[in-house]
Amino acid sequence: MSRVYNFSAGPAVLPESVLKEAAAEMLEYKGTGMSVMEMSHRSKAYEEIIKTAEQDLRDLMNIPDNYKVLFLQGGASQQFAMIPMNLMKNKVADYIVTGQWAKKAYEEGKIYGKANCIASSADKTFSYIPDCSDLPISEDADYVYICENNTIYGTKFKTLPNTKGKTLVSDVSSCFLSEPVDVSKYGIIYGGVQKNIGPAGVVIVIIREDLITEDTLSGTPTMLKYKIHADNESLYNTPPAYGIYICGKVFKWLKEMGGLEKMKEHNEKKAAILYDFLDQSKMFKGTVVKEDRSLMNVPFVTGSDELDAKFIKEAKAAGFENLKGHRSVGGMRASIYNAMPIEGVKALVEFMGKFEAENSK
Repeated sequence: MSRVYNFSAGPAVLPESVLKEAAAEMLEYKGTGMSVMEMSHRSKAYEEIIKTAEQDLRDLMNIPDNYKVLFLQGGASQQFAMIPMNLMKNKVADYIVTGQWAKKAYEEGKIYGKANCIASSADKTFSYIPDCSDLPISEDADYVYICENNTIYGTKFKTLPNTKGKTLVSDVSSCFLSEPVDVSKYGIIYGGVQKNIGPAGVVIVIIREDLITEDTLSGTPTMLKYKIHADNESLYNTPPAYGIYICGKVFKWLKEMGGLEKMKEHNEKKAAILYDFLDQSKMFKGTVVKEDRSLMNVPFVTGSDELDAKFIKEAKAAGFENLKGHRSVGGMRASIYNAMPIEGVKALVEFMGKFEAENSK
């Protein structure tokens, strides 16, 4: 069987060249006589893998020297607790709720202090990004939290919120490394890697050094303290070693592709193909306001549950996998991350056009 076009929201498509390289090194990595899966995370060989991965990520994102890069476990969802545990000095934080993951982070924040929802797009099923130019930022807020790209609903912050000097914390799981970013605008920028960078099991946290302190909330477990991981260079305990190794290969691939500027151009071309089709289609409709559309996640519907189900079934038979929308919203969703080739999007649009012609009354 040949490879399908995989539109999964995560775990998601990875570059074929990375998969082939990893396959070639599966049994024996660079003269070590063993797989990366088998080697000690304290070995010289693995030290080179993780340090090179960090440096390549720093190069790609132009990460300032006063930021630490941490390769952690627990996924993005564990950060919902880890962030307030480490940052809620005043026991107050402001959240902008633009989707399910921001809402979960907000609810988790309530456990540790006063979490305020200062803006939300829940009134229109998270189909837009609210105006964040003049928000009611709490005077004693320890941070302002956003989920920058909403995987389920297909929205993206095109302009960062005006935090009025407060620390900005951003979950970028589903737009990580899809375009250039000014890291200095954030206190913490983090994401699970399984959408755009690597296999599930790794979360990358980029954190400004002044936010890494011994002063955490009472009862914070050792494993959930940023300082522990920063002081031990992500090797306090056994890290998700093989996942980090794959991430490192994806960083190299991104460099070979020309970096994040080139990646953004590539992603804009791919997204335009799909959005242009949706805008002219009489059957398929995008669900997000145009100005807030994500380049990574494109939800759409026909307006008929029956027709949606038929489309998903026939698309799967034609080699287009994982187009079913999230269970909380239904419809369809095409996740077109960095590694999705432009040919995949063109083929999908061609199939959608054919389906529309065959199923129009």
